[in-house]
Amino acid sequence: MNSPACWKTPPADLQLGAGEVHVWLGALDVTPERLQELRSVLHADELARADRLLQGPHRVHTAAARGQLRMLLGRYLGVAPQSVQFQFNSFGKPSLAREFAASGLRFNLSHSHGLALFAFARGRELGVDIEMVRPDFATTEIAGRFFSVAESVRLSSLAPEQRPCAFFECWSRKEAYIKARGDGLSRRLDSFAVAFGPGAAPSILATNDDPEAFIRWAVHDLQPADGYCGALVVEGPVAVACWKLE
Repeated sequence: MNSPACWKTPPADLQLGAGEVHVWLGALDVTPERLQELRSVLHADELARADRLLQGPHRVHTAAARGQLRMLLGRYLGVAPQSVQFQFNSFGKPSLAREFAASGLRFNLSHSHGLALFAFARGRELGVDIEMVRPDFATTEIAGRFFSVAESVRLSSLAPEQRPCAFFECWSRKEAYIKARGDGLSRRLDSFAVAFGPGAAPSILATNDDPEAFIRWAVHDLQPADGYCGALVVEGPVAVACWKLE
């Protein structure tokens, strides 16, 4: 488990090896000057998508997250951030366009209530998710609608004060797994189960379509900040480094 203190300043000569995953924590409540800098590297469609959002904070956070993603991708690829091109699979999962295929770089992004997680690896799929803990949402009723039966039973077995964090541990691990698989809304949250809660090592427990999922996919718990839960799901055993985006 990564505590907030484990988010370190990266070295100047940052290198991403084949057996590593780099996860970055970024703040999205940026100064107007920084926001303008981040918006300047976005393409017109990304700006339009952010500007369609009605609420100011959501517009700022979306633009800041996309700009930070481009900045990081540019750093790993050794190119200008605005030159990075994307393609999307049939479920909408983004990846680098063909001209960057030789890098083997894979990435994923998630943001929630002013914080973002960015994950990068070479030659292996991955997904990341961050959630702010909201006790009003973390109910056994909602778990019954979206979680597997085993997960709902596990949540109900916990003391009431443990349930909000456990709920979002489960939720973030499930979302990260879906994002790693890349099949989006076609996969129901109750079609697989993850381990969560006090004393449970993060892992995939069971899936409806892949009996080897618990071997193929590694689940890593992340603690972005107090009041948040985060998870990384990645193919195979890897070393995870957690960096703080300044």
